[in-house]
Amino acid sequence: MSEVKIIGISGGSGSGKTTFLSGLKERIPSEHLALVSQDNYYRPQIEQHRDENGWVNYDLPTGIEKERLIHDMNQLLNGNAIEFLEYNFNNPAWEPQKMSIQPAPIVVMEGLFVFHYNEIFEKLHHKIYLDAPVDLRLERRISRDLGQRGYPEHEVRYQWDNHVRPAEIEYLEPFIDRCDLIIDSTKPIESEIDRLVKLLGY
Repeated sequence: MSEVKIIGISGGSGSGKTTFLSGLKERIPSEHLALVSQDNYYRPQIEQHRDENGWVNYDLPTGIEKERLIHDMNQLLNGNAIEFLEYNFNNPAWEPQKMSIQPAPIVVMEGLFVFHYNEIFEKLHHKIYLDAPVDLRLERRISRDLGQRGYPEHEVRYQWDNHVRPAEIEYLEPFIDRCDLIIDSTKPIESEIDRLVKLLGY
């Protein structure tokens, strides 16, 4: 599938990636879009690094099964479907489902480390970075993790200060200047979605 285009979409926690991806999926036919989320490639909790206070740090590149993520990307590029269990964010009430993704002309690689992993970065045709003020992103993260994932606020704030922000600074923000499109998610993003859709020929 030499005509396949790979799009990298990244941004800090609470930057609006989910909203942007939802808009993109509404604009591009589902059979033309294969969305691969880094979240589904987390290693088991027992294999995650713990900080000096014993807290699991999920915001490290080593916490992701990089080899499997890259393998699945290449499978899609070669015209093969992929299968995996969705990640349940360690929520025991959330039964992970078996997922499958079919090959498509557009492959979207989404997640915090898709620019950091050189094997992915080198293959990206377009690099999209979503941004918003840090304080606003923290508010969004607290709201999401309390409502959707059942994490208490003190835990969310600890992870933010000790894991999330340090990872963004070290592994993501150095790539901002190398991105093709930087989106301020505090503003309506429909025009930015339109811009990317037209760039992709839809």
